[in-house]
Amino acid sequence: MNHNSQPDFKKIYTDIIQKKFPEKEKACQNILNKKVLTELDVIAINNLIFAPFSEDLVKSNQRHRSYCKSTIIKILEFQKESGMNNTKLARHYKLSRNTVSKWKKLFIV
Repeated sequence: MNHNSQPDFKKIYTDIIQKKFPEKEKACQNILNKKVLTELDVIAINNLIFAPFSEDLVKSNQRHRSYCKSTIIKILEFQKESGMNNTKLARHYKLSRNTVSKWKKLFIV
């Protein structure tokens, strides 16, 4: 038995697509073909499958997200590559500007 601390998101999203959204399988195939899904992959596939909901629901769901160090570094590298300021990056990933500032202080990239 495999005792991972992280759920098998690949299996979860594959089942969701097969049972409820078979028409979206083609759009999600690139992400599902990866060996391991990162936090950014989970966010991307979730956005592909489920249409955006109300602002209140989005804000409520955002409070429960967590990111590992490698994902934070990828987000900060994306900021550098795309020339975004903290506000634009925060909007892009639906984060607070304070979170982005804190990450930059902790993980200077």
